[in-house]
Amino acid sequence: MAEQRSAYTRSYTSFGGADIKAVFANKTIGEIQAISIQVTREKAGIYTMGSPNPRSFARGKRGIAGSLIFIQFDRDAVVDALQDLKFQGDKDEIRVDRSSDAASTSMQWALGSSSARVTGSPIQEQESVLTSVDSDQEVLSAYYADQIPPFDITLAAANEYGDLAVMGVFGVEFLNEGWGISIDDLVSEKQYTYLARNVSWWRWISNPNAAALGIART
Repeated sequence: MAEQRSAYTRSYTSFGGADIKAVFANKTIGEIQAISIQVTREKAGIYTMGSPNPRSFARGKRGIAGSLIFIQFDRDAVVDALQDLKFQGDKDEIRVDRSSDAASTSMQWALGSSSARVTGSPIQEQESVLTSVDSDQEVLSAYYADQIPPFDITLAAANEYGDLAVMGVFGVEFLNEGWGISIDDLVSEKQYTYLARNVSWWRWISNPNAAALGIART
């Protein structure tokens, strides 16, 4: 019986979506629902006269891209979580304050409150206070996802048996973002597409508590 248990603990194990945690730029993102990754590469056959079959294949550029889906709560999961990743931007860029006070003022203005209207346009009121770098550029926090500088995504997996695995997507840059809601939806989702520079596929890692848990992976 002991030998049978040992054989099972040495077998391959798998991870479900609930076993995997996503970390963006060293910050855990709890709102993520799905991630996909595709790797494509240009390859073309080389032909010579007298043969319909390719003699060889030329290898070209490789592309790494994918999509992300997040559950939408009362704030943007990506942009709010990655506010520490600054970028250089024009100082005259119109940027709306994301604070709750500014959102309340905007709501009152949109609903026709006279007290909110008398002070002028909410866009003018809500321009962010920015740190000046020089006369033309300032250090800004991202307002759109495509303004976020490149970052890494780490997926860490741990199941009930104590097995651990990790993979990473490196140099991620967002391309597109989209959101929508309908009367038939109980929850709303936000979708992103991205490009990346490299990917490290899943690999098993040693659990430091393996002895205590009785794990005998080889």
